[in-house]
Amino acid sequence: MTSVADVRRPGGRRAAGRSAWFLVLPALIPILLFSVGPLLYGVLLALTDAQSGRTQATRWIGALNFRDLVHDTLFWESFRIGLVWAAGVTVPQFLLALGLALLLSQDLRLRGLVRALAIVPWAMPEVVVGIMWRLVYNPDAGILNETLRDLGLGDGHDWLGALATALPAVIVVGVWAGLPQTTVALLAGLQNVPRELHEAAAVDGAGAWRRFRAVTWPALRPVALAITALNLIWNLNSFALVYVLTSGGPGGKTRLPSLFAYEEAFRYGQFGYAAAMGCVLVAVVSVLLAVFLAGRLRGGAPA
Repeated sequence: MTSVADVRRPGGRRAAGRSAWFLVLPALIPILLFSVGPLLYGVLLALTDAQSGRTQATRWIGALNFRDLVHDTLFWESFRIGLVWAAGVTVPQFLLALGLALLLSQDLRLRGLVRALAIVPWAMPEVVVGIMWRLVYNPDAGILNETLRDLGLGDGHDWLGALATALPAVIVVGVWAGLPQTTVALLAGLQNVPRELHEAAAVDGAGAWRRFRAVTWPALRPVALAITALNLIWNLNSFALVYVLTSGGPGGKTRLPSLFAYEEAFRYGQFGYAAAMGCVLVAVVSVLLAVFLAGRLRGGAPA
């Protein structure tokens, strides 16, 4: 083990640095293999005309794929749909999770059981969630349409197959599936709010809304900003849930950018062009992350 005296000796700092790298290496290798490596390969692939089933050698074409992408209206339409999806899921997800977290932070009976039940959707794989909600939305025998028929509110509706309702129906599923982790994060933040501050504010005559604004929200804001930014990034990169529900249909109304890139690569065999789409998504996510980190640093909060 390297002591303080050894570090101060000539060459001691280099030895300490080698020891630190040796300790970090087990965690660094998987990141390099499964994150950095594929990312670099995707960037290189985006600069080629790689296609499936091609007998000719793959050629280096530079930024030609990105130039074509600028004029691809279908891709930018999918990007618009992706932004609508991400915002449509993130905003109501946060509001509902905030209300649920405030409720679960109270001294309720069976609070532990309720908290356990609240995270059940989080434990379900996205594929299972998608299959379950396809059954809920089934136009013939789905529980949603059956309930509407029993209430006399109509003969049923093809929620996932109609152009007007497909995206809103998928957004509802996204909100439901992502609600638990947002609730857990906000609930953890609420545990750090000193109870004494609430009691002092109540003694001073502050109502529930004023106590929330003056006591709860200032302490909860860093957690709220962090989980909202992460949710926005996760939702923008969504794939499995929407793929199982609609596969991007009907008429491309739920075709997120990741689904568009998947179709280009594995349906049409345009690997280079699909890789360029992936690079654009990575760039957008990186910008969002940079904006979030810059805001945290300007606010004086640790990133």
